[in-house]
Amino acid sequence: MEKQLTAPLTAMIQPGGMPLDVTGYEHAGGYQGLRKALTMTPEAIIAEVKRSKLRGRGGGGFPTGRKWEAVPTGPGAPRQRYLVVNADEMEPCSFKDRLLLERTPHQMIEAVIISAFAIQADTAYIFVRAEYVLAIQRLTRAAAEAQSRGYLGADILGSGFTLTIHVHASGGRYICGESSALLTALEGRRPLPRSRPPRSAMSGLWGKPSVVNNVETLCNVPHIITRGADWFLGLSRCADGGTKLYGMSGRVKRPGLWELPLGTALIEILEEHAGGMQPGYECRAVLPGGGSTAFVMRDDFDVAMDFTSMRKVGSSVGTGNILALDDRRCPVGMLHNLEHFFAQESCGWCTPCRDGLPWVERILAAIEAGEGEAGDLDTLAHHVSFLHSDSTFCDLAPGAMAPLGSALKHFRAEFEQHIREKRCPWHDTAEGWA
Repeated sequence: MEKQLTAPLTAMIQPGGMPLDVTGYEHAGGYQGLRKALTMTPEAIIAEVKRSKLRGRGGGGFPTGRKWEAVPTGPGAPRQRYLVVNADEMEPCSFKDRLLLERTPHQMIEAVIISAFAIQADTAYIFVRAEYVLAIQRLTRAAAEAQSRGYLGADILGSGFTLTIHVHASGGRYICGESSALLTALEGRRPLPRSRPPRSAMSGLWGKPSVVNNVETLCNVPHIITRGADWFLGLSRCADGGTKLYGMSGRVKRPGLWELPLGTALIEILEEHAGGMQPGYECRAVLPGGGSTAFVMRDDFDVAMDFTSMRKVGSSVGTGNILALDDRRCPVGMLHNLEHFFAQESCGWCTPCRDGLPWVERILAAIEAGEGEAGDLDTLAHHVSFLHSDSTFCDLAPGAMAPLGSALKHFRAEFEQHIREKRCPWHDTAEGWA
């Protein structure tokens, strides 16, 4: 029981890693949150989620209850509404949602049913990264098992509420994870971001009110309903509620993923849970929340990994998946690798992103190859200042500028050394930056 109290998202994962079937999930307390939710009004569910201070775990950190209550209600509101789960996990370094989808598929299904009931949607889509084949298989099986038990389909548990869940494989592009482009992809069209307003809560999938939430975000909902907002707030070490899945990769001793209180210090994740760096390596900096976050330097490793504290050191929690930059890895090479990815994944819908990101990638490639010029850093800095959310349709390009802008600030000497010496100093080592 204590494990369930402190690690609600992962407490039901069986030893050996196999997912629980519907019977095992029920024996572990599964679908109790749904039973309780169906005795509540949708307004009461939204109020409890708001009181829990659950915020989005996919990168944006927007309050979940506020997103739900933006859906129009009342006699004049559209009757057709949609709930969409964003499981298109393609952010570089991120792998948290995969654990939940593969290991606790019924938790995802229960979360969808409760959340759909809260916004009175009768259709839900789980939009899964196409490469997550095992997750798609297990979610599909879990949905069928849930329907066989009366948790899904028509007149769920005699409540009069009806819900259909579709498990949908993504089109396979990074842009599909942007919420409005995801909706466009679901409609069978080229995944392009949409201009705002209107927001999807007013006009989303097929022009109807829609809510898009991340996997980890929604998986908290059954536990909030079962145990209450006060319990959820008590799990955290900060003002916002709950736990967080933190991952770590790079040259650490134990790369992996851990469910910890929201607000756990970065240094604790690195030293205690990841075991510190491998012998012979030191950690210079980290990307704390995936490839679209700014570097946090070693002097700030005592920062709490929560939404407010991370802003104070110029970065963000993002997805909570941390990439360690060690002292034997070239920061310019690392940036080139990231920006190459973002340039490839631009949808090309807006000029700053379509033309700006390949320009950035080419400059970084030239600097890394020893062909950099004196004005290159000014050109890169111009892109950092220009490619912001007021200039683009979505946050792909602004996100790509987050690591670049912080690297120009913290690693400027390394950039200048590349240009001055016409070479990458790390290429003289056996490992290079890889």
